[in-house]
Amino acid sequence: MSDTAPVIADWVALMAAPGVGPRTAAGLLERFGSPAVILAAARDELRHAGLRPEAIEAIKQPNGAVIEQVLSWLEQPGAHAIVRSDPRYPPRLGEIPDAPMLLYVRGDPSLLAEPQIAIVGTRNPTPNGIETTHDFAQRLTADGLLITSGLALGVDGAAHEGALAVGRTIAVLGTGPDLVYPAVHRHLARRIADQGALVSEYLPGQGPLARHFPRRNRIISGLSVGVLVTEAALKSGSLITARYALEQGREVFAVPGSIRNPMARGCHALIRDGARLVEEPSELVAELAPLLRDLLERNDSPPAAPAAPAAAAGTPSGAPSGAGLDADYLALLEAMGFDPVAPDELILRSGRSAREVSSMLLVLELGGHVSSLPGGRFCRLRA
Repeated sequence: MSDTAPVIADWVALMAAPGVGPRTAAGLLERFGSPAVILAAARDELRHAGLRPEAIEAIKQPNGAVIEQVLSWLEQPGAHAIVRSDPRYPPRLGEIPDAPMLLYVRGDPSLLAEPQIAIVGTRNPTPNGIETTHDFAQRLTADGLLITSGLALGVDGAAHEGALAVGRTIAVLGTGPDLVYPAVHRHLARRIADQGALVSEYLPGQGPLARHFPRRNRIISGLSVGVLVTEAALKSGSLITARYALEQGREVFAVPGSIRNPMARGCHALIRDGARLVEEPSELVAELAPLLRDLLERNDSPPAAPAAPAAAAGTPSGAPSGAGLDADYLALLEAMGFDPVAPDELILRSGRSAREVSSMLLVLELGGHVSSLPGGRFCRLRA
């Protein structure tokens, strides 16, 4: 048993109590200080804190089988439990009012802190909707962003597949982290766990319940800097995600469609209500450029971000751009040469990882040093 097992056990005992959700738990922690102190508190103290009798009994008599199930699951490779005080807890998610107190993760938990774009939509998309979703996800991932979605049928699955074609993705589950719903996405979930991360606030072993999925949507938007709806009916669950995004201060984007397509009406309603219309992935990146630049500059994983574009003194008009960049970015520009080049070729030329090259290309594009071209290639810009 790991050194963190007792701490996780206390958190599980607290969050498994009936009626103790994120807001109630936050109030208890403010009053008592830690889950261990809450569990040790007298019944009268817990009653004065506003807990109902059934919650108090669950706290005083924790379900040992549930705790053991969680600790057993955590012994598996790639299994993690992240509490709010853990430095791995995603900072953007922590900003929302009802952020989960405990997250279960299968895969790489470090990805949760990286800049993410959520892509959501109908479970019954048209062929064009699937193609559009896959294309947006693939191209945004190639630009160095992470795609987050909900592993549902339709648009969610297409978003994950598009991202996995060139990189990684994050799926937020409406079940426990050890289960997959719908079952047809089991293979997709394994690939996501291997190349990205599966995230859930529900206990291992918890099956799908209807009330879980709207709650899951607040995590999808909370992790992300913006939400893109590619195809949705007027009563689509993806509009719940868009509403959460607006409440959380996130940007909302929508792809327009045919007026004869009922699966486009949700997107049109969002656009009428103020969502930003996008037809190309580059438009979305351009809209989020200031925020993405700030996030990338605070990220210590890739090399330091470059300064804003500036003409170097004495540089003749038409000379290659690069003023204000550090050595790593200048070296990548040199590796690009002067002809359009694909990221895979840059990876070979520079000797850097796919993650580094993708992040650096995004920063260079946001800074006006390179431009993305059709087919996923990049070229240097002139000063």
